[in-house]
Amino acid sequence: MQWYNSKNQTKKQKFDEEMKGTGALDILNPTRRGFMSTAGSVAIGALGVAGANTLVALNNGARADGKPIPVGAMLPFTGWGADDARNFQYGIELAVEEINEYGGVLGRPIEVHFEDTKGITAETVTSAARRLIDRHNVHAIINGYNSLSVRAEYDTVADAGIPYLHDNTQYGHQFAVRDNPDRYYCIFQDDPSEYYYGPGLIYFLDELERTGKWKRPNNKIALFSGSIDYAITIASGIRDTAPQFGWDLAIDDIVTQPVDDWGPSLVKSRSEEPAIIVATHGLPSDQTGLVTGFAENPTNSLVYVQYALQLRAFLDIVKETGHGVFCSTTIGALQDEIGLAFYKKIRDKYGADASPSAAGQTYDSYFTWAIAAARAGGSGDPYDGIEQNKKVCHFLREQIYRGVVGSIKYMWGQAAQPYPAETNDTSLGMPTLIMQCQDWTKDVVFVAPEPYASAEWMNPPWLS
Repeated sequence: MQWYNSKNQTKKQKFDEEMKGTGALDILNPTRRGFMSTAGSVAIGALGVAGANTLVALNNGARADGKPIPVGAMLPFTGWGADDARNFQYGIELAVEEINEYGGVLGRPIEVHFEDTKGITAETVTSAARRLIDRHNVHAIINGYNSLSVRAEYDTVADAGIPYLHDNTQYGHQFAVRDNPDRYYCIFQDDPSEYYYGPGLIYFLDELERTGKWKRPNNKIALFSGSIDYAITIASGIRDTAPQFGWDLAIDDIVTQPVDDWGPSLVKSRSEEPAIIVATHGLPSDQTGLVTGFAENPTNSLVYVQYALQLRAFLDIVKETGHGVFCSTTIGALQDEIGLAFYKKIRDKYGADASPSAAGQTYDSYFTWAIAAARAGGSGDPYDGIEQNKKVCHFLREQIYRGVVGSIKYMWGQAAQPYPAETNDTSLGMPTLIMQCQDWTKDVVFVAPEPYASAEWMNPPWLS
């Protein structure tokens, strides 16, 4: 990748002037010995450099021995999200370790403070944000998801004027930021919204049929939506798109989460024998019951579950009954050269059960913020440092970061732009990955979209 396009030389010159003005270095002439290689790259205007190399260059040889910068992370260590929280923490710890090795942010090391969001309610998430801001004086909050709070913490963060990077996967985030740009300028969603799961699934089924890899036995979809906004929005995307491709929603039910018994839903589904069963609610502990229950008396149906296949804990429970089950994610560690290097790195450090897709989310977000903060000349305290943090947010909006989960480029509403739904350029979008369990003892494989597919689609063993 070229560092810059000669046709846009003025952008490069402007960038160099900004760096000198903030006390950062001329990025083209770093003094630290050599560039330390790692996965990830960032395009700054027309300028692209390896992500870690960018940070090394911005730090101009500085060692991370200055006053630590406090950064917060709100993670659901207690309750149904605990497995994800553990992996989010892995990604954060690895990113911070590497960032500090590269000189931190202009010579200041990052110091992370964790707070438990427990059951991810509006109260627990907002309280966690307040503790991070008021007790620890954090300059940013960067974490995975806390989706069930439905943005209750946004005003707490906005009052403090610090960047907040999360992976809540919510269409509602985009509208909140779009409609209140002066209020929520500091809040970013580092993955595409959940709405894109719905159309993406229907488009993928069409691709399977067009390529002769699968043929629908009928036009029926059995749709079981969860009861939270996330699941309802995904189901809405399916309803919007399915009729255009000749599908009928033979079942369109909302199941209350958590689901203790899938029996009634499966009885209803078996009476219809749909071409595909779709469950959109995304709680892995619930999805295990659907998969194992379906396997007791399978119909000639594909089975799609939301999100769960990314977690080793899920595969360890469903075992062979998961073979052929598929799902998708708007954010996951790619199985390309960059992603597979991260797979090895995270598992070498934390063991074979570590989830690269979950850890990769927070890993990339910390590098994204650190580079923006370094470009801005540093980060700011809550409340008193609002103007400095506005500079950080400016660079976040401007830059494109290519990491282990793909490219983070913010679209309208300050959410990551999805590929291929909103762009055909793989360098400008984060891929919505279709993954399938083909052997529960191994990682799931990606079967779409190109060029990120790592295996061919496998029809489930129960299909006739």
